Amino acid sequence: MRSITLLRNVYRPLVLRSVRQLSVTYGNPESLSPKVKQFIDEKAALCKPAAIHICDGSDSEAQMLADVLIKSGTWKKLPKYENCYLARTDPRDVARVESKTLICTPEQREAIPTPAPGVQGTLGKWQDPDSMMESLNERFNGCMEGRTMYVMPFSMGPVGSPLSKIGIQLTDSPYTVSSMRVMTRMGSNVAQALGDQDFIKCLHSVGYPLSNGRSDVPWPCNPEQTVITHFPENNEIISFGSGYGGNSLLGKKCFALRLGSILAKKEGWLAEHMLILGITNPAGVKKYIAAAFPSACGKTNLAMMRPSLPGWKVECVGDDIAWMRFDDNGVLRAINPENGFFGVAPGTSYATNPQAMETIKKNTVFTNVAETSDGGVFWEGLEDEMDLSQVSVTSWLGQENWTKESGKPSSHPNSRFCTPSGQCPVIDPAWEDPAGVPISALLFGGRRPSTIPLVLEANSWNHGVYLGAAMRSEATAAAEHGGKVIMHDPFAMRPFFGYNFGDYIKHWLSFGEKDNLKLPQIFHVNWFRKQDGKFIWPGFGENSRVLEWIFDRTDNAENGHVTPVGILPKPGSINTEGLSPVDMDTLFSINKEEWLAECDAVQKYFNEQIPHDTPAQLQQELDNLRSKLKHENMEANLG
Repeated sequence: MRSITLLRNVYRPLVLRSVRQLSVTYGNPESLSPKVKQFIDEKAALCKPAAIHICDGSDSEAQMLADVLIKSGTWKKLPKYENCYLARTDPRDVARVESKTLICTPEQREAIPTPAPGVQGTLGKWQDPDSMMESLNERFNGCMEGRTMYVMPFSMGPVGSPLSKIGIQLTDSPYTVSSMRVMTRMGSNVAQALGDQDFIKCLHSVGYPLSNGRSDVPWPCNPEQTVITHFPENNEIISFGSGYGGNSLLGKKCFALRLGSILAKKEGWLAEHMLILGITNPAGVKKYIAAAFPSACGKTNLAMMRPSLPGWKVECVGDDIAWMRFDDNGVLRAINPENGFFGVAPGTSYATNPQAMETIKKNTVFTNVAETSDGGVFWEGLEDEMDLSQVSVTSWLGQENWTKESGKPSSHPNSRFCTPSGQCPVIDPAWEDPAGVPISALLFGGRRPSTIPLVLEANSWNHGVYLGAAMRSEATAAAEHGGKVIMHDPFAMRPFFGYNFGDYIKHWLSFGEKDNLKLPQIFHVNWFRKQDGKFIWPGFGENSRVLEWIFDRTDNAENGHVTPVGILPKPGSINTEGLSPVDMDTLFSINKEEWLAECDAVQKYFNEQIPHDTPAQLQQELDNLRSKLKHENMEANLG
């Protein structure tokens, strides 16, 4: 706890300038608990804002902030839609910044594994908490001069749910406040529910003080000094210099996944980068599935899927994050800790995700997309659904009369829409159930052009954990690394682990050692297998055919057969009625040499990234797979 003590000692003379002595331009300080007031006092003394605004989450407050953002040039109203706005960031501030995202713990091994000698670790970045806090003191000293400090009480998950957690975020960005109001349950009811309990402390600044006559800009930021830090011992998140996405919406990846995963380990639950959907068959039987995919692998599309199979229905609980806890009956129950969708715009269309397109027609903030002359928006993927001969397009960089021939995209590849979950046409009726929804199956998946079949089921819980740990996916434009290389992204959590990946695997394995739990079955899916450069499987709504097989497997249907790599569908057990001809043999072919090469790649990854932290059970699963591939009769096993 030394690092927080350092902060208090350095700035103790300034703490006398309390929240009650500053100009509170909105809200009632007396509605806050003593612990929250103390938090505000300490940070206000450090950041030196001109005023304090205590958020209540009301519609009138939202309109007031919108007026502020329009006046500053940060937002532009989009008259084509209902209560929608366009924001353009500084081109230097467009994405989550992994290289500047740090976990600060007393011992490095608590946060990240020690890689093999000469190998660069890819499972997070660590910094000594005391030296990091000294650096943050320098950054934050006076960083809010001339600005308002907004105080946001927010709940991750339904307010009052035993599966939810509460945070208090302080920020000098009204854009962040407006976005957090969409993405979390934010307001005075949260402060009331918190009472005098402890909370996750979140501090954020764009790092652009208005001191010494400095003028404001539409998108203030400080890219050279940007850093996003986590202090698990203090339950604290501190972010500086960026106003965009997960860098400033601290409830999202920072709280829900990084600190969330640490809390989950301590308290015996799971905080995962997973969508949650409900699926109902024609007989009216409903089940829930959670699925972990890396970026650009169709999470939002799957969560809002319009099934092609007659009589089937899919409803969305969440498209990005799942908090899951076993109840007293041993059933895994999940909540979506978020309150909105922060989706990637390019590629979203009526062809790929009609439900998302309907969702974003109102109450939405679009960031870094193109603008049309009729007061609407445009991005790559909408070419076939919008007549560009009738409107002119201004790109996200402000290029007027943009055309595809300009050689630059109209919208940034990581441009986003921020929209309330509750207005999704297929939002699940139980999406805010405080008890959570019961999970029958867990899915892992990635973008793999070869080797991996359309779907397989794990032979056991430990084998399923291995499938998650061994996940690899083709990098796309949405990933910061770029290029069509196959990257390791275990559990789709590589950028979001809050603690040592080896310990994370052990936490997952520990549930398999408990006799009283009704463990969900684990599957791996791959919609992206190719032949001659073209996708074999049509995807999108046709993925309901794969979900049908998974649905039946959770009812112990005898529609699968055991192979060295897992349980595959028996020939003919995937419903292809009404589907254009698909080469199912290739989709489910298992090439022995490719799979042995896959084993080699996974072994190399474990040896290099977690040489001292690979759990014995995980290594055993890999050894078993390699042995079966080498010695069993592949033809007989594949059927």
